[in-house]
Amino acid sequence: MAELSLTTSRTINASPETLFNAWLDPKMLQQFMRPGPDMTVPRASTDPKTGGRFDIVMQAGDNEIPHAGTYKEIDPHRRLVFTWESPFSADDSTVTLDFAPGDGGTEVTLTHTRFPSEESRDNHAGGWAKILELLESELESV
Repeated sequence: MAELSLTTSRTINASPETLFNAWLDPKMLQQFMRPGPDMTVPRASTDPKTGGRFDIVMQAGDNEIPHAGTYKEIDPHRRLVFTWESPFSADDSTVTLDFAPGDGGTEVTLTHTRFPSEESRDNHAGGWAKILELLESELESV
């Protein structure tokens, strides 16, 4: 069976440096890591170094959904790779973010590999697209 993965991208009117740094800033993560309607992020922490960990708690109603991971690669303003640990992900699930400057801003390409099912992959595809949309709107409002 082929490994399940997804790729989504969005061009955002911001520099690669601004976008890259947003993914490592706990306060920014709390603003845009909200993949569903009415979700909040009451807590987020990062240790942005290779081998460092991050923790993000997403909340939907009374349900807290913990997410965590380990930074595997940090190539400033170009690439960020981290494991993705959540109740809905498979072991060794990995997210790669590539930041490419271009016309009208920076193209952010997010690739997420290893899902337990096609349904999980499809749910994550919608969630990541929403997260990139929120990242763009947060950066426009600063």
